[in-house]
Amino acid sequence: MRFDLIILGAGPAGMAAAREAAEAGLSVALVDEQPRAGGQIYRDVARAAKERGEILGPDYAHGLGLVRGIEHERITHFAGTVVWAIEEGFAVSCTQEGQAMQLHGARILIATGALERPMPVPGWTLPGVMTAGAGQILLKASGMVARRAVLVGSGPLLYLIAAQMVRAGVPPLALIKTQERTDFTKALRHLPGALWGWRYLLKGARMLSEIRRAGVARYRGAQGIAIDGTQAAEAVRFSAGGTAHRIACDTVLLHHGVVPNTQAARSLGIAHRWDAGQSAFLPVLDQWGATDQPGIWMAGDGTGIGGAKQAEIAGRLVALAIAGDAGRIEPDALDRRAAPLWRQSRGELAARPFLDAAYPPYAAAVRPADEVTVCRCEEISAGDIRRYASLGCLGPNQAKAFGRPGMGPCQGRYCGLTVTALLAEANGRSEDETGYYRIRAPIKPVTLGELAQMQEGEGFAPIKGETH
Repeated sequence: MRFDLIILGAGPAGMAAAREAAEAGLSVALVDEQPRAGGQIYRDVARAAKERGEILGPDYAHGLGLVRGIEHERITHFAGTVVWAIEEGFAVSCTQEGQAMQLHGARILIATGALERPMPVPGWTLPGVMTAGAGQILLKASGMVARRAVLVGSGPLLYLIAAQMVRAGVPPLALIKTQERTDFTKALRHLPGALWGWRYLLKGARMLSEIRRAGVARYRGAQGIAIDGTQAAEAVRFSAGGTAHRIACDTVLLHHGVVPNTQAARSLGIAHRWDAGQSAFLPVLDQWGATDQPGIWMAGDGTGIGGAKQAEIAGRLVALAIAGDAGRIEPDALDRRAAPLWRQSRGELAARPFLDAAYPPYAAAVRPADEVTVCRCEEISAGDIRRYASLGCLGPNQAKAFGRPGMGPCQGRYCGLTVTALLAEANGRSEDETGYYRIRAPIKPVTLGELAQMQEGEGFAPIKGETH
């Protein structure tokens, strides 16, 4: 199957880009792992917004318009489709319902969004411990809310999830925050920009008010966080304000920020750089989202965390640039149509430096204690990584030869940044000097049976009801 544009990811950036490109006359393949469009932020929005809209809020319901927007004759939505390789000539190898094949495109847009930053603390591998985002997915997809749960970490998402749990009638037992008062003080230098994005600050204040009214216990500046339990999580231990605390619970929801999902981009050799503000690697792009690889663009949170609205705007901007590159839009028309989008983008990003500074990742999880597991797939501890450094290991890719971190099913998605941070600290080098895992295909697990079934141009179709 051949298309003018293949978009990887049906989140806000991918959906907005697909519609914009289709309206410019391009044939678009929109490829996503989930059975329905929406991405993580608008997961299952077409169904859940009707059933749980009051709990999830109006920002979530905004995704309905984006989902409806991909109902276009030039957009083919490949739902439930896992991409595991992108080869020369823009041949995208993927699997749907056990059937493997290739899609071919003249151009590719990577809109794979973000991942929750791993938060390795003592006990984080116990049953009953999950990311806060995973807890929110349960609410969106099935209406389930974790009972006797404690939220731990840093970032605006914790407040949103706590407020949603309150609206669902199952408030968390406690909200344990790792940010210090000094973090907010340091963030004040970004206050002018934050005031330009005042709507986000107002939303945060409203959510905090909901949490307070529900009587949820809140702790600031938590340190020494550990999860107790033998067969499953039983309690969270920490200190705050000079006092030791232990809160018995059944579920622990961890979160201290999100980071770009760069696996697909790295598999193509796209250049990345370390961004100190977001404490993550970001792809190197021009203002339109073009990478250093001709014919490949990126948009959304996979290029740097900006939020759902910014991802939507970025998707539209990149699609306009791609349409211009394809000769479907004249340069003057491109600049004219992009101008209001650039203004919206500046407004959406205005508060981001303030938020990044006010809600930094939990330092003790960025560089965990020796006994803490950092690579769950291969059961590698932080102490193991430091030992590799003492033996001469300089980077994550080299670490694979010492003990296989990053070689399990997740292929480094959830340990990569931690391994980089540990090696950088141990060797006295910067994150850019230390680097990241070298990502090769397959970027997602694929069976030999799927490879054996590989055939070009036959036997592969969009899920019924998803062809537009």
